[in-house]
Amino acid sequence: MSSSSKTSRSAKSSSTARRAITAVVVLALAFGAYHVWNKRNAVAEEGAWRTTPVESGDIRVAISATGTLSAISTVTVGSQVSGQLTEVLADYNDKVSKGQVIARIDPSTYEAQINQGAAQIASAQASLRQAEATLRNAEVDFQRKSDLGARQLVAKSDLDLARAARDQAQAQVNSAQAQIRQQTASTQTTRLNLERTVIRSPVDGVVLTRSIEPGQTVAASFSAPELFTIAEDLSQMKIELAVDESDIGQVRKGQSVSFTADAFPDRQFKGVVEQVRLSATTTSNVVTYPVVVTVDNSDGTLLPGLTVNAEIEVSKRDDVLKVANAALRYKPAEDIAGGSAGTASQGANAGGGSGGVMDDLALVATSLQLDANQQAAFDAAMAAIKQRQASRQAAPRPAGGSTMFGGGRGFGGPGGSSGGADMQAQIRQRMLDRMKEQFASFRGSLDADKQAQWDRQVNALVGARRAPVYKLVDGKPEMVMVRIGASDGTSTEVSGPMKVGDQIITGERAVQ
Repeated sequence: MSSSSKTSRSAKSSSTARRAITAVVVLALAFGAYHVWNKRNAVAEEGAWRTTPVESGDIRVAISATGTLSAISTVTVGSQVSGQLTEVLADYNDKVSKGQVIARIDPSTYEAQINQGAAQIASAQASLRQAEATLRNAEVDFQRKSDLGARQLVAKSDLDLARAARDQAQAQVNSAQAQIRQQTASTQTTRLNLERTVIRSPVDGVVLTRSIEPGQTVAASFSAPELFTIAEDLSQMKIELAVDESDIGQVRKGQSVSFTADAFPDRQFKGVVEQVRLSATTTSNVVTYPVVVTVDNSDGTLLPGLTVNAEIEVSKRDDVLKVANAALRYKPAEDIAGGSAGTASQGANAGGGSGGVMDDLALVATSLQLDANQQAAFDAAMAAIKQRQASRQAAPRPAGGSTMFGGGRGFGGPGGSSGGADMQAQIRQRMLDRMKEQFASFRGSLDADKQAQWDRQVNALVGARRAPVYKLVDGKPEMVMVRIGASDGTSTEVSGPMKVGDQIITGERAVQ
């Protein structure tokens, strides 16, 4: 083959390769352009905001704490007498009944003391009989000399000696009687100690610990030595939780408790708060309070001494409106806030001012199940508030004045407490005083129980925190004030001008 033919074929191959590379580059550029265009369209469709919907559901608020399981009642069995243990009749985990013999101490020492005491009593009784015989002779002699002395047939000194002999004999009788009582009492004490050489269970229960062995000598000179520890009833147990001081104010008797133990990782157990104790403990500058939780252990699964991780359910709200906590943390950029100032202001007036409070008051009144007269009194108070609100809105007023109570734009809302926590407390107190004044007639129409319910719910309403959230309406943010309720760390209960499905802004999308 000639060299010219080879050169021609090489040139054709190079040209084909260049065309293939060019085609690949063009396709890659086209794909990249399509991807960028598609992404921009997706961002445009999603909008400039990240949102979360308002949902309806339950919120459970719980406090976490740790503690140790133990029996409701644990009894330490000791010995009141000293001696050598001859028998130990109970061991670890043995079930015992009240009065059952669980150990014996050598009784020979006390038996000997009883025999000695009996002999001493017999000796004292013999002494008593001798003293009584002497007394009878002395009384006869004294009587005889008294008769002779009356006839002046005996010297007066002999009569005095007879009287003294009689009194001495009486004293000997009294002494012998006292010795008998003393020896009897001493012997009775020894008999009690003899009975105490038999150690019995004071309760029905289970032996947790045994600290003795047969042949061991028990010394009870200064304090009762511990022989056994008996748990009275393991079908009912308790947990002593250490609750932080910041949470103890929410804990009440009767609250539900759920807990787990490392020994049973796949099971969750239930309990009930039985007692909130006042004896605070400080460890490394951390103050905790003991909370006693009772636990049903009918199946015998739980064991004394287990460490548990518990959650005390301090609040449970069913079927309430809730939003993700991110919605409460969101604050718009300055340009967004400035661009939607009018809309935000309208939202605040609609939901965060007196309108929202009045709606809440209406719900409180509904929960009281008022009769016709009470409802009329409530409606009259609400009408007076609305009239006063309308007149104040019509008249010029200083910035920051409340349309209902004269202090701030809402309960706990922005701008309502620029002076800090103390100022907030003062404003809330003024609100509460004004509310008591305006609803005094209505409250007077209620009975004592309903008055207590009204006061409790109004205090909660005034003390509730309020915060702004930003609702997405027609693609634009609208600030509304909501009342904040319980939170489980993920979602928070809210009430205000919103409904299920409303989109609440949680953030802004980055501009591509």
